Amino acid sequence: MDINLLAANDSTIRSKFKEYCDQATDHYETIIVTRKEEKNVVILSLEKYNDIMKAVRNAEFLNKIDKSIKQKEDGKVVIKTMQELEAMENQVLSGLDF
Repeated sequence: MDINLLAANDSTIRSKFKEYCDQATDHYETIIVTRKEEKNVVILSLEKYNDIMKAVRNAEFLNKIDKSIKQKEDGKVVIKTMQELEAMENQVLSGLDF
């Protein structure tokens, strides 16, 4: 994925809002809107936003896998058979009032 960046001040964005939105959606541009006191914001397409969020979720998932691998390597695992798990479930369920 190419990184395309445009920067414009908030006055320019206001006067040409549709054009900048089209740049974001049609040309996959990221627009940095510069504002006073460094209160800058970013305009990007929903597609690009979704791609970024997917990458974040994937990174979080990979971190969980890495943590699990480390726990296994450190011997911090518990091994149970399916029958043991079902017995534990039944024990928990029998203690609940429905």
